[in-house]
Amino acid sequence: MFIIKNLMIIGTVKEIKIGENRVGLTPYGADLLVNAGHRVLIEKNAGVNSGFKDEDYKKAGAEILEKEDAYKKSEMIIKVKEPQKVEFKYYRQGLILYTYLHLAAEKEVTKMLLEKKVTGIAYETIELSDGSLPLLTPMSEVAGRMAVQVGAWFLQRLNGGEGILLGGVPGVLPGNVVIFGTGVVGTNAAKMAIGLGARVTIFGRNLERLRYLDDVFDGKLNTLSSNHLAIEEALKDADLAISGVLITGAKAPKIVTKKMLGKMKKGSVIVDVSIDQGGSFETSRPTTHSDPVYEVDGIIHYCVTNMPGAVPHTSTLALTNATIKYALDIASKGLKKAVKESPELAKGINTIDGKCTYKEVADAFGLKFTPLPLL
Repeated sequence: MFIIKNLMIIGTVKEIKIGENRVGLTPYGADLLVNAGHRVLIEKNAGVNSGFKDEDYKKAGAEILEKEDAYKKSEMIIKVKEPQKVEFKYYRQGLILYTYLHLAAEKEVTKMLLEKKVTGIAYETIELSDGSLPLLTPMSEVAGRMAVQVGAWFLQRLNGGEGILLGGVPGVLPGNVVIFGTGVVGTNAAKMAIGLGARVTIFGRNLERLRYLDDVFDGKLNTLSSNHLAIEEALKDADLAISGVLITGAKAPKIVTKKMLGKMKKGSVIVDVSIDQGGSFETSRPTTHSDPVYEVDGIIHYCVTNMPGAVPHTSTLALTNATIKYALDIASKGLKKAVKESPELAKGINTIDGKCTYKEVADAFGLKFTPLPLL
């Protein structure tokens, strides 16, 4: 009689960040891992806010446990967001943490991962050879589309805005939307804003990308090369400004200064999607779904750090579709072999054995950078 050994024990826990309703693993993802020979542990009620019951996970072959047991028994934890301070006690040497980390904006989390010698694999820095970010893309699609929705909501006078309908009506001009960044967030925001009938301008540095967007949007999108004066001029007429600027793994650059902000119309709205990486408006600071906005000089700031958490069913399904591939590789091959065979996964490792292996994170906090191949 042959005994089949579980290749890896994988756990998923309930997210506790304010307003975070997503879960790291769907029942479908659990089913794939179980069928590959792995043991899957799910914290009780971890998926309820995303529309997945404990019974759904049990049908997939997963075990339902309390949080502490899920952490204690798991060799790899699959999450959505970075660990919160009250969760630090569950982390230990050798544990693999597979989640969004955004460490360049999370000094305390970085310190914890290094001190406890946790292997931190960041979804947002797994990067393909063409520069695309396969695990950030689905959430950027969600956040880009949401940015226009929430911006339109807060433009309503009852919600503190200037009382503008982005699409206008016959005889009345539509609103102006200004977007910074031509990546996934910016493109999806443009798609939604144009769909509503707004006048849309997008700023970017890559002229080839601007030419591409001009072509695919059939001239309905105004494209501008990023520079200080052009941005300042565009903001004067903006009703809604959205930023999706990203430098992989590093802090977001400050595109809009407080001085520029002062030239915007009172009651206009900014949505800073790049707040996960520190934000690209000089006046941006992190907010939550329970308290999403604040005002500076009469301008409404929406800077929620986990926007897709508001639509958790859609977001969780989209996220697991992308993350499960690498989870299966890590679990089935072991981390070392999986990384050797996957250059993109290697870029996802930010911390391991007390060393910082992602240069932008090391630079952000003055830490020693250790290239992964040396380890």
